[in-house]
Amino acid sequence: MTRSSLDRGRRFPQEERLRTDQEFVEVVRKGERVGTVHFAVYRDARGGERRQVGISAGKRAGKSVVRNRMKRLLREFYRLNKEAFPQGTRTAIVVRKAPENPMLDTVRSELLPALIKRWGEWNKG
Repeated sequence: MTRSSLDRGRRFPQEERLRTDQEFVEVVRKGERVGTVHFAVYRDARGGERRQVGISAGKRAGKSVVRNRMKRLLREFYRLNKEAFPQGTRTAIVVRKAPENPMLDTVRSELLPALIKRWGEWNKG
C-alpha cells in the first residue's frame, strides 16, 4: 500500500510537535494570543522552515476521555488545516473547556475564524 504525497503532507510528524514543556511554556509566555469560548491559541514566530504545534488539555477541560478526544480532534484539525499554521511559527493550543458534543466540524468552525481574524487569511507561509 502506498501513500500519496497529499497524505504524507497531512501527517503530524514528531518534528512538527512542541516536544518539551519548556518549549510549550515559552510559546505561551512570549507568543501572541487569541481566545475563543473553548480554546486559547498562542503563537510566536521563530523563523526558519519548521512549523511546530503543541496541544494541551488540563483537568478543567473534563475527564480523561473528554481530554483525549479533544486532543485527537485538535491533532486532526491541525493535520487538515496546516496552511493556517505558517512555516517558521510555533503554536500552542490549550483546551479551556471542552464543547458539549465535540466534533471536528465544531472545532473547525470555532478555531479557523479566530485564527484568520487574528493572524490573517492563511498567513501565506
